[in-house]
Amino acid sequence: MVENKFLIRLAKSDDLDVLVEFNRATALETENKDLSIEIVTAGVETLLKNPILGFYIVAENQNKVAGSLMVTTEWSDWRNGIFWWIQSVYVKPEFRRQGIYRRLYEFVKEKARKEQNELRICGFRLYVEHQNTVAQKTYEALGMKDTGYKLYEELELGLQ
Repeated sequence: MVENKFLIRLAKSDDLDVLVEFNRATALETENKDLSIEIVTAGVETLLKNPILGFYIVAENQNKVAGSLMVTTEWSDWRNGIFWWIQSVYVKPEFRRQGIYRRLYEFVKEKARKEQNELRICGFRLYVEHQNTVAQKTYEALGMKDTGYKLYEELELGLQ
């Protein structure tokens, strides 16, 4: 099967530049936002240096990163557990529709199972643009469901 050519692993500091590139590409592609390279670099670097904030997972093909996602956490008092939020999903265009996201997501779920003794991981969440029906179908095919919630935010002054 084609997808077996990808190594799925936790990101490391050497992946900083490609993760920055992927984050900026995601914002441009999905929201037509040109993110500041300085801010995104600082953000990715902060997460890589502080695993308590979350972690990145990458899909590698012939020593080149083809896709990635980031996981952050949310405490749920209703469930006495932690949701792992999947964010910053990106797969390079030439590698799409090859099962990379599915493999990344399976890696996340397996990591959660292994850490279940230390943490009580009660589920996985993500948000997706309303118009991104291709991604929505992918998530639904992997067992995720639309929660019916809307996402609201208020950004700190000067942030976009």
